[in-house]
Amino acid sequence: MFLILRLTPGDPVQIMLGDYRTPELEATLRARYGLDQPLPVQYVKYVGNVLTGQLGVSYWRNQDVTVLVGAALPYTLQLAVAAVMVTCVIGLPLGVLAALKRNTAADVAAMLIALLGIAAPGFLLALIMIYILSYRLGWFPVQGAGEGTDIANQLRYLVLPAVALGFNSAALLARTTRASLLNVLSEDYLRTARAKGLSATMVLRAHALRNALIPVLAVLGLQLGQMLGAAGVIEIVFNRPGVGKLLIDAIQQRDYPLSQALLATLLVGVILVNLLTDVLYGLVDPRIRHA
Repeated sequence: MFLILRLTPGDPVQIMLGDYRTPELEATLRARYGLDQPLPVQYVKYVGNVLTGQLGVSYWRNQDVTVLVGAALPYTLQLAVAAVMVTCVIGLPLGVLAALKRNTAADVAAMLIALLGIAAPGFLLALIMIYILSYRLGWFPVQGAGEGTDIANQLRYLVLPAVALGFNSAALLARTTRASLLNVLSEDYLRTARAKGLSATMVLRAHALRNALIPVLAVLGLQLGQMLGAAGVIEIVFNRPGVGKLLIDAIQQRDYPLSQALLATLLVGVILVNLLTDVLYGLVDPRIRHA
């Protein structure tokens, strides 16, 4: 991460100074930010600062990096949680419906929706929704994240970005849920349960769904990690001041301290998502918990 950012074309000092750069000013700024030192020395100092919690000052914003990350993180967390809700609310019922109505019109329709969701990129869906639901119908605002403490107003700003970010994952989750549930429904123990007189609803709720959730959770965990990376594009489309948008802006400005801190934040987020997925495995399947 440290080396890749510095190998990226572009000079942060020249970007900061713009048309007003002079050799004297460039030398002054390089000395101030330690950019005149060899890369190994810069790396050792970077690691030492990270270990002591000093993430540095943004070249671009001239503010403490910790403050900038802390201000952007809540907006990305809101978007991620909302996108996960969209993924589960759309993907799970769609997959269950397709499995229970296998080889019917409902199954074909559900899988067609899933296919379109997988094929359409999130930014394209975002642009379509902006044109229809915002400009044409005026139902939802387009730019920003909502000001103040009005929760209802903030939710209106959150709906379109959450659907744009979560719909692709919902489509993949629907296909995975259908395949997993069909596999579980063909097991002998479910035939036995039905033979004992259990209703189809009871068989589905008490036995089939729980066992079908293992591969579904695996896919959901992977999709959550991808959402954190894809959030930047959606945040740019909707001009949300989140981590992803700030990261892309920081990379364009060659702001090394801010870019490194934001990438580390996303990396920690992916690790926490994987850890949470492993915990959920144990809650869903006791065999994993006691293994």
